[in-house]
Amino acid sequence: MKNTFTRRLAVAGVVSLVSIATSQPSGASTTAQASAAKPVSGNASGPTAKQANRALRKKIYAALAQHKEIDAGNISVTAKDGVVTLNGTVESAAQIEQVGSIAKGVSGVAAVKNQLTIQKPFGQ
Repeated sequence: MKNTFTRRLAVAGVVSLVSIATSQPSGASTTAQASAAKPVSGNASGPTAKQANRALRKKIYAALAQHKEIDAGNISVTAKDGVVTLNGTVESAAQIEQVGSIAKGVSGVAAVKNQLTIQKPFGQ
């Protein structure tokens, strides 16, 4: 049993070394491949689009957290290039409008797609 374990461990080590050695291109081609694989953004020192979308979502959740009457735990926010989509449930039609207004008020939001629905809490 110990012999089988040792063999498997040795084989795994060899496979790992071979895969590392074959996946590492050398010299100038590494730089060319690395630069070709990077997405090109408008500002080389700025955040990527994914990071900007994530930051916008966080700002919207932070703005919603300022309003204790809104249960943001039932709301999902997606952002893409300044367009925000709100999904989930709130307790009233007034809150649908309120959440949409809060999202529109966050800097960086170009448009809001409000797809929230009403769901009364259990027992009401």
